[in-house]
Amino acid sequence: MRIIRAADCLSMPWKNGGGTTTEIAVAPEGASLNDFDWRISMAHVGQDGPFSSFPGIDRTLSVLTGAGITLAFGDGERMRLDRSSAPYAFAADRAVDGLLVDGPIDDLNVMSRRGRWRHRVERLSGAGSLDANEGLLFLVACKGDWQVNGAALSAGDSAVLDAPGRAELAASGSEAELYAVWLTAI
Repeated sequence: MRIIRAADCLSMPWKNGGGTTTEIAVAPEGASLNDFDWRISMAHVGQDGPFSSFPGIDRTLSVLTGAGITLAFGDGERMRLDRSSAPYAFAADRAVDGLLVDGPIDDLNVMSRRGRWRHRVERLSGAGSLDANEGLLFLVACKGDWQVNGAALSAGDSAVLDAPGRAELAASGSEAELYAVWLTAI
């Protein structure tokens, strides 16, 4: 198991000035936004605006803080996401604008290259066990203090397990929240 500390993650402003992204992990290591196989990041969204298009990429978005965001797709579909919403998967090459509900949000963004990798995201709020049967299992702590196989994770920290593996989770505090991300090569 590897630990990625929040303090070691690189944050960068968006080109349009509307927010920042903190990259947690990308594969292959050092890949650009044009040639990654998968990428996990957190973003601070400070204003309404279009999402960047990523041809051939599948994306899952989860709202971590704030009142929420409405995804307004170019084909007319609208999806409102807030902290109680399940992680929402969509094609990252669809035209979409993000409309903030009531002020800034922070989100977790997981992307994988269609045809090479697939991913699944689940929000967890308490103790339990998770299996990594194939590929990788990322555990991203968002609120509270967590123990993963005895290793401490604070908010923003992540643990990475290679398959086959098992994660034993313990959380302190009633509001603890962690996201599990399974990444599998196709």
